[in-house]
Amino acid sequence: MYEIKKLNAISDLIYTNLDKNVYNVSDDATDPIGILVRSAAMHEYEINPSLVAVARAGAGVNNIPLPKMTDAGVVVFNTPGANANAVKELVICALLLSCRDVLGGVAFAGSLKGKEDAAKQVESGKKAFIGPEIFGKTLGVVGLGAIGALVTKAALALGMKVIGYDPFFTEEKAKSISEELTFTKDLDDVFKTADFITLHVPFNDETKGMINASSIALMKDGVRIVNCARGELVDNTAILAALESGKVKKYVTDFPMPAVIGVSDKIITIPHLGASTPEAEDNCAVMASAELKDYIENGNIKNSVNCPALSVARKGAVRVTVLTKEALSEDDVKAKLGAAAEIAVAKRGDVTYVIADLDKAPNEDALKALAANALKVRVL
Repeated sequence: MYEIKKLNAISDLIYTNLDKNVYNVSDDATDPIGILVRSAAMHEYEINPSLVAVARAGAGVNNIPLPKMTDAGVVVFNTPGANANAVKELVICALLLSCRDVLGGVAFAGSLKGKEDAAKQVESGKKAFIGPEIFGKTLGVVGLGAIGALVTKAALALGMKVIGYDPFFTEEKAKSISEELTFTKDLDDVFKTADFITLHVPFNDETKGMINASSIALMKDGVRIVNCARGELVDNTAILAALESGKVKKYVTDFPMPAVIGVSDKIITIPHLGASTPEAEDNCAVMASAELKDYIENGNIKNSVNCPALSVARKGAVRVTVLTKEALSEDDVKAKLGAAAEIAVAKRGDVTYVIADLDKAPNEDALKALAANALKVRVL
């Protein structure tokens, strides 16, 4: 029986893929072959020898030490798109909250409990919470992946104009989202044009602090910024200064970092609710468990963030997989396993992944030869 460890609570829909007669899923497995994780920090996690895969039920993997996992021969998966609709809905909510002061208005109305003239005070006091409409305004979407694409379509449906940027997109690919989307390959165009800006990019060395004093200086006066991607994408010192000066009218973030909590009524901090819907949690659980199952049982890799994508149907009685950082070609593998082996090879950066299908199990010498410089060799 395969041992799977949960580092967070996760939807029971994992069992649509992980047969309880084959997989034992628990919180306390000591030598798991696979791990299911959501937000738990794994940087100090001690990798057990049997571990072959980690599946993150979500898109971001900042809580997982990718180089450490790669060097241990552990494939890390995420679930791109599984929570995209949930995040899209929160982004639309955030856009609306950045305009009219709905939260302040609700608090004001609640303060009138028990007052006989409440209706009169509502009518006289509501002007304090006035704000503009989003209809006809320009939304800048930074990142046009699964979430950015859905946000684009929703904003267009609400009557907004949308300018989008993604360094990995072409004009043709952008138009597949919508013919109405204005696509640019220059991020500064978004900053200069947009009335609202929403961020949908991963956090890495290139995107850290992408909203900073320099980029804010390019923006329209009174711009509203929504960040439901990662808190570190925004330079907090710069955003606070811009809010103080009025350059930025409102900042809505799903990441309540200490520097922005309770410091300004121009900041709305949401407690990381982007994927907090039952539907998103179920979708992520199903995708993550399917990825684990296919890799554990068949060696197929799909949606890995640290290893090559390679998925092929079985063509033999036995499958051997090799994960390595050495130069390993199809001919190298055939020389060790035999010319009759069906070989598939994929590379990602300095990592090579090989799937070899054979009619019978290879001998120990062949496996030792493959494993000599490999990160992980498996016989399935």
